[in-house]
Order: sequence, then structure tokens, then C-alpha cells
Amino acid sequence: MAIGSPTARTLPPHLTGARELSDLLEVDPDVGLSSTEVEIRLAEHGPNELRSTDRVPLWRRVLAQFQDPLVYLLLVAIVVSITAWVLEGAQGLPVDAIVIGAILVLNAVLGFVQEAKAEDAVAALATMTAASSSVLRDGRPTELPSADLVPGDVLLLSEGDAVGADARLLEASGLKVQEAALTGESAATVKSATSLSGEVALADRVNMVHKGTAVVEGVGRAVVTATGMQSEMGHIAALLDRTEQQPSPLQVEIAKVSRTLGALVIGIAVVVMATLALVQGADSPQEWVTILLLGVSLAVAAVPEGLPAILSVVLAIGVRAMARRNAVMKHLHSVETLGSASVICSDKTGTLTRNEMTLRTIVTASGRVELSGTGYAPVGDAVLVAADDAGTDGDAADAAGTNGDATDAAGTNGDAADDAGTNGDAADAAGAAAEDLLVEARLVLIGGSVANNATISEQDGQWVVHGDPTEAAFIVASSKLGEVTERIGHYERRAEAPFTSERKMMSVLAHHDDRAENRIFTKGAADVLLDRCVAERHGDEVVPLDDAARARHLAVVEALSAEGYRTLGVAYRVADDGEPGHHDADVEHDLVLAGVVGIIDPPREEAQAAVAAAHRAGVRTIMITGDHPATAQRIAADLGIIAEGGRAAAGVELERLDDDALVDLVREVSVYARVAPHHKLRIVDALQRDGHVVAMTGDGVNDAPALKSADIGIAMGITGTEVTKEASRMILGDDNFATIVAAIHRGRIIFDNIGKFLRYMMSSNLGEVVTVFFGIVLAGVLGLRDTANPDALVVPLLATQILWINMVTDSVPALAMGVDPEIDDVMARPPRRPDRPILDRPMWARILFTGFLMGAVTLLTMDLFLPGGLLEGSESFDLARTAGFTTLVLAQLLNALSSRSAAQSSFHRMFRNPWLWAAIGLVVALQVVVVHVPVMQHAFTTVPLSGLQWLVCLAMASVVLWAQEVVKIAHRAWARHRPAPVLGAPAA
Repeated sequence: MAIGSPTARTLPPHLTGARELSDLLEVDPDVGLSSTEVEIRLAEHGPNELRSTDRVPLWRRVLAQFQDPLVYLLLVAIVVSITAWVLEGAQGLPVDAIVIGAILVLNAVLGFVQEAKAEDAVAALATMTAASSSVLRDGRPTELPSADLVPGDVLLLSEGDAVGADARLLEASGLKVQEAALTGESAATVKSATSLSGEVALADRVNMVHKGTAVVEGVGRAVVTATGMQSEMGHIAALLDRTEQQPSPLQVEIAKVSRTLGALVIGIAVVVMATLALVQGADSPQEWVTILLLGVSLAVAAVPEGLPAILSVVLAIGVRAMARRNAVMKHLHSVETLGSASVICSDKTGTLTRNEMTLRTIVTASGRVELSGTGYAPVGDAVLVAADDAGTDGDAADAAGTNGDATDAAGTNGDAADDAGTNGDAADAAGAAAEDLLVEARLVLIGGSVANNATISEQDGQWVVHGDPTEAAFIVASSKLGEVTERIGHYERRAEAPFTSERKMMSVLAHHDDRAENRIFTKGAADVLLDRCVAERHGDEVVPLDDAARARHLAVVEALSAEGYRTLGVAYRVADDGEPGHHDADVEHDLVLAGVVGIIDPPREEAQAAVAAAHRAGVRTIMITGDHPATAQRIAADLGIIAEGGRAAAGVELERLDDDALVDLVREVSVYARVAPHHKLRIVDALQRDGHVVAMTGDGVNDAPALKSADIGIAMGITGTEVTKEASRMILGDDNFATIVAAIHRGRIIFDNIGKFLRYMMSSNLGEVVTVFFGIVLAGVLGLRDTANPDALVVPLLATQILWINMVTDSVPALAMGVDPEIDDVMARPPRRPDRPILDRPMWARILFTGFLMGAVTLLTMDLFLPGGLLEGSESFDLARTAGFTTLVLAQLLNALSSRSAAQSSFHRMFRNPWLWAAIGLVVALQVVVVHVPVMQHAFTTVPLSGLQWLVCLAMASVVLWAQEVVKIAHRAWARHRPAPVLGAPAA
């Protein structure tokens, strides 16, 4: 296996010793590579990326804009037009062919630009959601994009990391890696830094970790041996390249509608051409070409072939706007699902709460210690509260905070003065009970700080946590209780049994340098930890933990939880002689309970309003947490998720339920406590079986299955692991529940805007079809004839005019509508049903009504100017057709204003979208050019209109707007009298 190292090697890395491999890669495992060396290796080996499919050349991307059956028809028509022009003597210029060709080119340019913008947005999203890795460089831990890894980099691996490159383990502690993506093995593989020999299959290389796999448990350190295409995952990159992305439901629906419309309109175009030929006849090749161009142009204009490109651009703009607000969608079309979300399953810690863990209280056998201060600044005092006394005097409080002679009370026998940690002055001031309480409280903080992987540091005047905020709370609290921090330094960790959500605890084996003694310290869920304890600490003594004591501690846990505290227990025992190298969960037995702590994590100020906003939008909030049920109930009630005294279901209860019973439970219960990751998955599945579209948050590696199963998997951007980010569809940049609700709000606006421009484009295109079809069928009734040339072929709109309308009114206003601000109150609606098509019956009814009205107004305008017909006029046919042409353009622009809402008046928030007004202004200016500039008049067969005639066109076009206003008034009146939908309420 090639590793591309600076030094040639003869053995593959899994058969090479860790130290030897480091020497060959010219890297110090304790320092890592230098920045200078990284630049050299990055230039030599290139970025750590798998080879993607080759980028399509520019010329092919441009050519692709013409790869459409309707465009092929136009190209054929152009060829026929030029042929006819040649046969007739090639007099002048083939104006129709030139104009249609120019319009095709302009349409291709617009399509190319739109697709390029969408591709740029996708590339930007890929950059924002790129995987990162922790490495050691220049002697310092550094977080960097995995694409920047080079051979020789020292990876720092921990639970939840996505392995960024192939690497040889240098050390590992309880390390398990999920390698199913590479080996097909479903069970996680236990890893170690041991040396191997002989031929070893890929799945059995326990001293290697590989790109594309995930750390599910434990920690480790490894040196990178292969990156990019040289990695094992790179060897199967060719298979990955052939994977095709499936279209989204919205893409499928629009493609289906386009195909249906295409078939329908081609049929209409054939009927139109046949009708023209039969009714008016065709006496020359040029007239046959005119008929052909009209039919083909009608088909092209009626089918919204630009919809996919416009849809992608609108989604891209919307998704980038969401990313600026800390909601990063990994795929454009995931926005579709946001508007349908009916349930948000959210973690409590850090999402609904501030994730600013503060250890406020320590409860032991002898009483309670209250700690002041908030956040992570190591500032605060301690007050001792004896078990039989509600308060204590100031001297006792001082003793708790300033007693420098007290030791850590880590021992278990009373004859060790260092173990007891008592100070004569403190004992005189606070009495024996306070002395015991102080010893026990210190032991709790020592145990919680040794069994701990967090650190805190001050950066630019702010205290920053590195690691789990809950663990950081112990570090901060230790500084508030006399010399605990210093005494923690006497312990050296030797091994670790990492925290797992199944055990709900972690343990470490630590060596005390003064006493030459090894201890097991365990920290975890207090009610769970109690089951592992056989004794408890009383001052300097260890006493058996009887049923009464257990009941007392459980009552403490319940009481703290009811106050909103997160409770953790701390226990310990002296390790047996044979345990120094032991680092699995088997050490968690026969423990001595030191005490219980209460950690407060206040709710986010904006969370309650966000829960209320979600409820108003018909989106139910479900809180899922590993905390005690009473804690979960208190926080949920404070946030409005459940009513006061509402029910919380525990994980043990879920275990007893089959799938059908769980579906019944999730209908009623909105708070779940003491849950394991597989419970999350079952909750998601049960909600989906009940017809819900589920958004699920997660941060730990074990949350990944639930996030994948959810309709919208949401990973935490700050505390989330790389594995959850890869499994998710959305990443929260600020880990804030309010951002989820804001993303749903924004997703609904985006989807609403898609409906707006669909309604606009479809009705406008239909208006063109109606104008041409009925203009030919009812030509005699409407007086559509050229009195100056009675034998001439008469059509209401020419092919060039139809294509012009299609080009200027379909793309620019539609794009502007795609960024329309909120017009309707989208959060007052229930979630959209996933099976409900965006083009539903009410929208089709509005499209048909507007399209036929637009066609009727256009034809009546022409009749108004022409002699004969229903309305008497006196102008030429060319002027009447120019007026009809202009009226149709203006009607479509006014239709854009009306299409912004199916219910609200067009004058409601009328000027909130400057882009739409700019688009309208641009189209009007272009229409003026087409009507009044001579060269454009020749190209599009138009004549100048007077100011009064422009006003007539505008007045006739406004009928479309006023008619829709009447429909909207009726709609609002009906809506006021119908029963309001029940959107749901907080669960009991």
C-alpha cells in the first residue's frame, strides 16, 4: 500500500511499528508536522480529496442549453425559414430566422448564467459543510479541514470524529471505529496500536484507521499514511463517481408537469397550424413557414422549460440566506422538506438551553454545599449547609472557600491525616458536621474533575470550554472550594472507560503520586450510578449503603431534578493490583458514593418564544434528553413544551412498548428522559408511522442513525461530531433551537415563493396559448383581419413576438419573485402535507382563470382597435396586433404582482420587493424599445403607439389585476367564516 511518504518504505504501515513509521515519515508524534513542512507535502501530494467526476467543459455546458426537444423544433423551423427565404429569391434579410436565432441564444445565455449561480451555491454549501479533523501541528492541537491533511500529520481521534485519512495508530484507549462503509462489517471494530505481522485482511487491521470511517467510542492518536486517492477509500472512488443523485419530489413533479404540458401544447400547436391552414390557407412557402414558426413558437412559449434552472437559483439564494442565519442546508432541495415539518425532536442541552453549565450544589451524606457564580469564569464562593441545619454562619462559609490546610480526602481510612484534610480552625468554626461535609464535597469535585476530558482557558478575556460543558462545570467548581484544583494535580490518569449513552457514565483509573495508590473514579447519571455503589462516604469513613440511604439519595435526585437541575453522581474505589491497565466498563462495580451534584443549564431566552412560534405554525416540539425525568419536566414546562405537571416518559418505559404501543405514546407525550440513542430512532420511526414529517437534532456519534432516519436530520455545528454532521441534512451554526424554527419559517417562505413564480409562469404562458388559439378560431367574430391586405395570413401574435414575451417575462420577473419577502403569514398555516403537490387544485384553478382572462383581455384589446368584430375600431391590423402584444406583456407584469399571494391583495406590502419592481421596470423599458425603435419594429413587426394607446393597453391589462382582486376578496371572506384549523397544543 503506497503512502506517499517522504522516505521509501518496504512494509505496509499496518506491519510497521509505530515508532519506526514515525521516523520514516519524519514526524515527532508529540509535536506533529511544522507548518512549513505541511506546505511542502501539500504541494507534493495535493489536497486530501477523492477524485470527483471531471468538470464538464464550458462548450458542452453551453451546448447543453440547446438540448431540448422544443429547441430542436425551433432550430428546424429556422432552417426551413431560411430555405424558404432562399427559394423566394433571398430578398432582404431572413428577419424571422435571425430574430428567433437571437432569442434562442439569449435564452441559452440566461439558462447558463442561472445554472452557474446554482452550481456556485452548491459549491459554497459543500465548503461550509466540509469535514474537519483534529491534528497536532507545531506542537499544538489544531482543527482544520480534512482536505488539508498530509502524510505524516498526527491525528487526534475522539468519539464522533470522522476519520479524515488513512492512518496508523500510535496509541488508543477504548477506541472503536465503525468501518461499515469500507469493510461492510456492521459492528464497530475495536482498535489498538499493537503491531501486526503476516498477511492481514483490511477488516482485521486493528492498528489502522481509514478515511471515511467514524470513531464511535474512545480516543486515540494516529499518524497519517495515505490521503486522497491513495487511501483505501480512494481505491473505490471510481464506484463512488458512478453514483447518481436522485431528483427531489419537487423536481419530479415539475418535470412531470412540463412533460404533460409539452404533450398537450404540442397537440394544441398542431391544431392551431391545421386550423390556420384550413381556414385561411397558405399560398406561398413563406406563409407555410409562418404557420410552422407560429406553432413551434407557441409550443416553446407554453412549456416553462426554464423552470428547473429558475428553481435551482431560487433555492440557492434561499439556502445561502439561511446559511447566513446559522442554518446550513447541505442540499438545495432539502428546503422542500422544511415546509412540511410537523414535529421537531430536540435535545435539551445546548439547543433549548444555553449550554452554560454551572455546578451550583453538591449534596453528600453530611449536607449540602451551595456554590455561587455563573458560567465558566472560575469565580465564586461556597456555603456549607449541614444536613440537620438549614444554614450556617459566615465562618463556615469562609472555611469552605479558604481552608488551605484541608486535603482532598481521597483516602478511605481515618488514620491518614493527609486523607482527612481537616483544619483545626475550620473544625472549631463549623463543627464536626461541617468538617465532614467539606471533606465529602472536596472528594466529589476531585472525582468529577479527574474523570473528566474537558479543559477551560481564557481567550481575549473570555473563558472558553474545550470539551463537554458538563465536565467543564466540575473544573470551574473545583476552583471555588479551597485547594481542590491543586490536589487534583496529584492524580495521573492511566486508563479510561469512556462515557457511553448506554451506561450513562464514564470511569478513569488514576494514580496518586504521593500515596502510590490507584483509584477508579466514576461519574455519571446519579440514579444509574447508585446501582453500582455498595457504600457511601461519611467524612473520613466509608459506610455501607443501605436501603434507607439509597432512598435518601434518590429523593435528593428527585428534588434537585424538580428544581431544574441536571444531576450527576460521583463515586470511587481503590483499584485492585491487577487493574492498572484495565480500561473497560467492568471496573464500574463495588463503588463508594461520594455525592451528587446539581448542575444548572438555564433555558435560552429565545427558546420559549421559538416553541410558541412553532406551536402557532402547527409544529409540535418534543424534547428528548438523557437527564432525569423531573429535570426534563421542569425545563419543558418552563419553555411551554408541556403544561405544568405534564407527563415525561423514561427510556425504561419505551423498552416495554412494542412499535404500535409506541405510536400511541408519541401522540400524547412530548418529553422523553433517560433515553438511549436507539430510543431516539424508535421515536422518529413511530412519529413517521403516525404521518409526521420529523426534524431531529443530534450531536453525538450514536445520534447518527436517528438523524439519517429523520426527514430532516439536524446536526449541532458547535458541539456536534463530524459523524452527525455527515449524517444530517442541516447543520446549526449556533446550536440554537430558535434557529431551527427560523429555518422552518425561511423554508416555508422559499417554498411559498416557488409557488408564486409557478403560478405566475404557468398562467402567463397559458395566456399566450389562449390568445393565439382563440385568436385564430374566433378571428371572424373578433374582426381579426388585415383590411389593407385581405389575402394575407392573419395571426394574433407572430412567432417572434411570442418568443420575445417568453424570454422577457418568464425569467426576470420569475427570479425576482423567487426572493420575495413574506407576504402571507406562513407561520399561521399548518405544515404542508408531503403528498400534496405544489400545483394543487386551487392553484390550477387560479392558473386557468388567469390564463383565460389574460387571453381574453388581449384579444378584446385587438378587437377594440380593429374595425368590425365585437367592438368597433378604426386602426390598422399591425397597430392592433402591436397593442395586443403590448397588453399581453403588461398583463403578465401585473399578474406578477397579483401572483405574490393567493389571498392577500396585490397592494399589501406592494413595495417590499425592489427586485420585482426593477424587473417590471426593465421589461417595460424593453417593450418600449421593441415598439418604438425602428430596427426592433422591423424585427418584431410592430408600429409605434401613442400615449393614449399605451394607456388603453395598460387599462385593459389591469383587468387581470382587478379581477384577481375580486377573487381574493371572496377568498378572504370565505376564509373568515370557515372553522380555523386546530394546529395542536402542548402535550399533557
